[in-house]
Amino acid sequence: MKRINEGELYQHLGGFLKAKGIELTEGSYTKRIQQGCTLLTEAINVSQSSLKKAKTKAEKKLDRLRQAIHEKTAPKSAGAPAAPPPPTTPPPATEPAPAPKAKAPSRQRAPHRNAKRKRRA
Repeated sequence: MKRINEGELYQHLGGFLKAKGIELTEGSYTKRIQQGCTLLTEAINVSQSSLKKAKTKAEKKLDRLRQAIHEKTAPKSAGAPAAPPPPTTPPPATEPAPAPKAKAPSRQRAPHRNAKRKRRA
């Protein structure tokens, strides 16, 4: 919103009252009305600037909140950095690994002792 200039509110009030058939003539009551309009103008202008600052601060905090929510709920794969590339220098020479041992044939299990029992009729 635009700022209200000093005296602007009083002029509009005077025009409104004149349209209704009331004319503001110079006197003690018109000075009080003008003072009231000046106070109201100042209050409106200060409120507008305070509201603008509060809105800016609220938007910044809301943006930080949105960012925090995004970081917590974003898929892990999208935000995870890529694996580092393999080293460019070859690893130092070591002794060759021993050959794997051949598997020994598996032992057969002895039958369970209850398996040989005969059924009694």
